[in-house]
Amino acid sequence: MLNRITSILFKNKQFHKLSVYGFGQLFNLVTPLIVVPYIVNICGEENFGKTAVGMAIAFFLIVFVDYGSDIVGVREISINRDNHANTEKIFLTTYAVKFVILMVVLLIATLCFFYIPYFRKEKILFVFSLSVLIGQFVNPTWFLQGVENVKWITLLNIISKVIYLTGIFLTVKVVEDYIYINLWWGLGMIIANLFVLLLIFKKYSFNLKVVSFLEIKKHLKNDFSMFSSQIFVSLQLYAPVIMVSYFGSNLMAGQYKIIEQIIVIFKTYIFLFFNFIFPKVCYEVEHTPNVAFRNWKIYNGLNFLFVLTGMIFFYVFSYEIVSYFNPTNRYFLSELLEVAIFIPLLMAISTPLKQLVLAFNYKKFYIRLTAIMVIISLLLIRLVIPSYEVYGVLYSLIFTEIIIIIFYLSCVRKNTLKISSN
Repeated sequence: MLNRITSILFKNKQFHKLSVYGFGQLFNLVTPLIVVPYIVNICGEENFGKTAVGMAIAFFLIVFVDYGSDIVGVREISINRDNHANTEKIFLTTYAVKFVILMVVLLIATLCFFYIPYFRKEKILFVFSLSVLIGQFVNPTWFLQGVENVKWITLLNIISKVIYLTGIFLTVKVVEDYIYINLWWGLGMIIANLFVLLLIFKKYSFNLKVVSFLEIKKHLKNDFSMFSSQIFVSLQLYAPVIMVSYFGSNLMAGQYKIIEQIIVIFKTYIFLFFNFIFPKVCYEVEHTPNVAFRNWKIYNGLNFLFVLTGMIFFYVFSYEIVSYFNPTNRYFLSELLEVAIFIPLLMAISTPLKQLVLAFNYKKFYIRLTAIMVIISLLLIRLVIPSYEVYGVLYSLIFTEIIIIIFYLSCVRKNTLKISSN
């Protein structure tokens, strides 16, 4: 059976695309391993915690700039990839909407950073972090995912990470230089994404046209529900470190971020694997549902085994792994890591189920469940931080991930049984 699966994979064009895509994403996974120990050693855990808060805020605001294009846009491009006129219209309209939102978000965020006391103390760091939003506005990855152009996604990732690493090692030399860390992340995104965006206009013969206000308004209205759900997803991902800093301390935020930076290697991998497989799942569910479910089981089953192997490794060598990041309390952090490994494991189950939920177009169910579970998760985190500190945050995230899996299973069960019987 294993030989048969291996033979299918190596003969499958999708497997070769995955190999190219995986090579590019390797830079996303390796970058924290290279740069975080250096940052902690130069700037300390507390300042690393401050940069983590700035990055978390930027990543949360990204959901406004994206406005659901990372899901709806991918799906629409995937379905319309053979229709040049529709593809060009979706592409230009999406960017017009993103530009309008970017201007509003930059203005509001800048005002908040200068006039709200909590942000004003580190206003330069937070303003520099907004460069990440500009980079995300330019980012054409959503389009490349839709047309399954993995070579350019790989090119984009390599360029951006090389710029980021070069900037950090050249400019972060003393404790006070922590303010430049997030800026270099944003500059790497802007330069790499702009370069690939220009390549897209040339290869796909897109013409820059003015998008009417009515089209922008229509797009905003149609995608609002998915955008609102992504706000909750973003809160789930990035609010914990902000809450740890606000209700705890920057030192606690730094400790949490070190643990997250370790498991984020697999969390990022899981999200990237979702982004790679999702367009294919959508296309096959629409045209060949039997093939779709079979391929879904093969890809995600092998992916879970890979994540499981990684988490066993993290558990066995937890002390050695956290020691690599130069923290002050290594035994404490190693115990935290032994708890945190369950988060990627559960995500390796919930994320494939999410693929089916969205491919079957259960948008209302997904939106409602996401909103409710994120609210519950954040309330739990707020309640447990005073007593259980970082442990409480991890337990809250694990609990909500289990509940999400249960509801996803109940949603897709009827459809998958129907497909399997055909």
